[in-house]
Amino acid sequence: MKRTTVVIPTLLISLIAVGAARRHRRLSTVARELRHPTLYVPMSMRNDTALRAGRRMFAAAPIAPAVPGVHERDERVPADADRPAVRVMVYEPEQRTRPNGALVWIHGGGMVMGAARQARPLCSRLAAELGIVVISVDYRLAPEHPFPAALDDCYATLEWIHRHAEALGVDTAKVAIGGDSAGGGLAACLAQMAHDSGGPPVCFQLLEYPMLDDRTALRIGHDAIVWSNASNRYAWESYLGGPLRQYEGRMYAAASRRVDLAGLPPAWIGIGDIDLFHDEAIEYGNRLRSAGVACDTYVVPGMYHAAEQFVPESATMKAFVARMISALAAAIT
Repeated sequence: MKRTTVVIPTLLISLIAVGAARRHRRLSTVARELRHPTLYVPMSMRNDTALRAGRRMFAAAPIAPAVPGVHERDERVPADADRPAVRVMVYEPEQRTRPNGALVWIHGGGMVMGAARQARPLCSRLAAELGIVVISVDYRLAPEHPFPAALDDCYATLEWIHRHAEALGVDTAKVAIGGDSAGGGLAACLAQMAHDSGGPPVCFQLLEYPMLDDRTALRIGHDAIVWSNASNRYAWESYLGGPLRQYEGRMYAAASRRVDLAGLPPAWIGIGDIDLFHDEAIEYGNRLRSAGVACDTYVVPGMYHAAEQFVPESATMKAFVARMISALAAAIT
């Protein structure tokens, strides 16, 4: 018994030390301007208990009000036989020339957390600066609602915008889609789905550090800070409804699974070089260009996942967001 009580604590201490050393090495790659105290706290979502804690944290987080001069309202995309009504948040500037462009924005959160309201600062800023209407989708979350529930909600929203274009003051030739993280992955799948269905038309896809490939979670030894591969694996398994596998035959389950990318809308992809999704984002951008699709890929050195949410006032993150807005403006205004 005495020997056992000595060995177990020693092993735990060794494991903690190894984990701390790995974390220190990863943190050393973060650009100095982007460092934040929260990064030193281990963050990982491996099970349902951690998910519940994460959701409580999301729900309790304060959200800044819409920027001045932008009206915010709730709308409902009506239910159909296979889907409940979808709540969307609509941001519209006071001074707007109708009809003009629209953006469908899809929030992040690994497809298991988050809500449309968390995107209020960005959506209202886009509406104000570009003079467009922005519609943020409150899609259903996994694991309660696995694939294709979230994508179906996003597609229904896109159809609803086109169907009510006159009332919304939208030019149907200038409807873009976009999202951050999981929302970026859903936006990429939405572009594929709309293309294959022959509409509704999408003019541009704005993909902010998008979550595109479930196979990343199967890579041994591949990890990152903020959004770890353990979190990534749990999120993908929750969304896809079971263990991950090298073969996934369901269309639109993950954007990177698609073989033929020809004919998709032009895209902008923004990503940090130490983001877990860096490799999959770069590969997707390269494949889009190889397929004849215009795609601007913007990579920020030393940027981790969702860095602009931790250090929004840093010059690097201001430039990153400005670059994203500029890309959307060129496509939609």
